[in-house]
Order: sequence, then C-alpha cells, then structure tokens
Amino acid sequence: MVLLSVLLVALGVLFAAASVAGRRHDARMLRNGVALTASVALGVPGLLGLASQVTPVAGLVLGLLVLLLPLAIVVVGVGLVVNGVTMLRREGRSLGNQLSLLAGLGVFALPVAAVVLVVASGWVGLSIAVLLFFASAYASAALLSFAVYSVVYGRMRHDVRPAAVVVHGSGLVGGELTPLLRGRVERGLAVWRHEVSRGGRPLLVPSGGQGSDEQRPEAEAMAEHLRAAGVPDDALLPETSSRTTEENLARSRELLDERGVTGPLVLVTSDYHVLRTASLARRLGLDAQVVGSRTARYYVPSAFLREFVALLVEHRRVTAAALTPFVLLAVAIAVGGLTGLFDPPSGP
Repeated sequence: MVLLSVLLVALGVLFAAASVAGRRHDARMLRNGVALTASVALGVPGLLGLASQVTPVAGLVLGLLVLLLPLAIVVVGVGLVVNGVTMLRREGRSLGNQLSLLAGLGVFALPVAAVVLVVASGWVGLSIAVLLFFASAYASAALLSFAVYSVVYGRMRHDVRPAAVVVHGSGLVGGELTPLLRGRVERGLAVWRHEVSRGGRPLLVPSGGQGSDEQRPEAEAMAEHLRAAGVPDDALLPETSSRTTEENLARSRELLDERGVTGPLVLVTSDYHVLRTASLARRLGLDAQVVGSRTARYYVPSAFLREFVALLVEHRRVTAAALTPFVLLAVAIAVGGLTGLFDPPSGP
C-alpha cells in the first residue's frame, strides 16, 4: 500500500511539473490539461494513501471517494438528461442542442447494452462490450481533461498588448445580435477600451460572415453595435466572409496583414469556446490568446460537448491512435474466443 501510494504521488508530481512547464511554454496546448488532470487523479489518492498510515481519517476519505464514484456517474447522467430537456425546450431540437440529453442517456444505456451483448452474443458480444468500456473510459478522461483545462485557461490573465481584438461571430436572429453574440461583442469592447486606457491603439475586428438563414453578415451587425457604443470607424475592421472558427482566425489575420498590422491578438468568444479557439490559433501559428464572455448556465453543457466532439474530429489522428489498442484488444478477444484459444483445456 505504501509503495503504491509513493508511486502515485511521484507520478502526480511528475505530471504537475509537466503541466506547469507546458503552460509556461504555451498555455494553449491541450496536453497541459491532460497533465494537470493526471496529476490530480494520481496525486490525491497517493497523498491520501500515505496519510492513512498516520491517521485513519485519510483512509476513510479515500474509501469514500472510491464509493462515491459510481454515485457521481449517476448524478452526472441525471444532470445531463435534465439539461438536455431544458435545451430542447428553450433552444429547439437541433442535434447540437440534443448532445447533453444523448450523453446523459448514454451513461445509463451503455452498461445495459454491454450486459446484453455479453449474454446474447458470446465472445463477439464480449469483445464489443470491452471496446465500448475502454472507448467510453477514454472519452470520459479526455472530456474531463478538456473541461478542467478549459476552466483553468479561461481564468488565466494574459499580459498581452494586442495589435487587434478579434470578436468571433455566432449567428444573428432577424439581422440582430443574439444575447450570446451581444455578450461576445460587449466583452470585446471591454478588452478594447481597457487597452485604449493603457495608451494602446488596437483595431477591433468583428468577425463573421452571412449564414444561409441570415439577412446580413454577422460582422456588419456587430460593427453597428460597436459604433453605437462609441467605437470610431478608424478603429473598426469588419471581417465579413468567414463561416467557421478557423476561418474567423485565418481571414481576420489576412485582413490585418493587408493593413500592415502586426503583433499579438486577443481573441474574444464565449467561455465554453475558449480552449478550442486557443488550440486552433496555436495550430494556425497565430500569436494570440483568448478570453471568453459568460454564457447562460443551461446552455453550457451541450455547447461544451459540441466543442469536445469538434475537438476530437479536428484531432482525429490522435483519437484514432488512442483507440487503436482497444480495437486490437477487442479483435483479439473475439478471434481467440471463436477459434477456441480461450477455451479451458480438456481433462486427461
């Protein structure tokens, strides 16, 4: 027990050091979140295990954490289902709005499906159940790391003197700003005003094109709102052609280059979107940090899950590499069972 606890603490310290070093090198790296989550997940049980050698209270706390884990999974599942119903009622029935409901139902459906597969389909069912277990465990760990580091990154204070503040669009209704987009614009305006108060002269770049269901480009409506708030025309550089976050970044940078504006950027988006935007900016080689505007609480779980799915797709090679060992294990179980390799030896 002591040896295992020492090992866990050592690994926790190692991952903590990796997280700190990674943040100092580039705070936008997703691996920082993995290292941070691993340091807590390993270090805390290790410390409690060592402390239990001195006081039984630590052992009791460790035991409670283990016992509460299944309950926590149930609570998360129920919370996701409740949030999903709220999203459907307030935001409509699009697939993106159903993600929290689907995830919550999956929390309860996957264990049942695994048992049915094993009972009904023998070795093939067992192999699929094993694959489901490990794939779910990987997705859960990755989502937890993403969530933890999104909160950490979103609360960082970036000492940047930006050449421009880029505000990301998020859709219009009737040609006007939605509450979500207005929050982004107001946050961008606050960042711009703060920089001006420090003697800076950054450009303010509202970024967003015209969707198929929109009456005008998002950037046009955003610029209109900013002018009404007192931003002069010579400080505005609307980018009106982008349709995705990656295009927001690339085309805003192109516009700034055409103006001869160089230097770091501050990107403004919703709080749930901050880490993915930072990751994209890093991948595009932009010198940029990201700040977020607050979002209605009920909206965050589905939006956050949507960001996570998009991140898995963007890093599909990493996702495929991580899942490959589990696929191979499932295939080995199925082949071994069907060919009799795992059958017990017959008696003499």
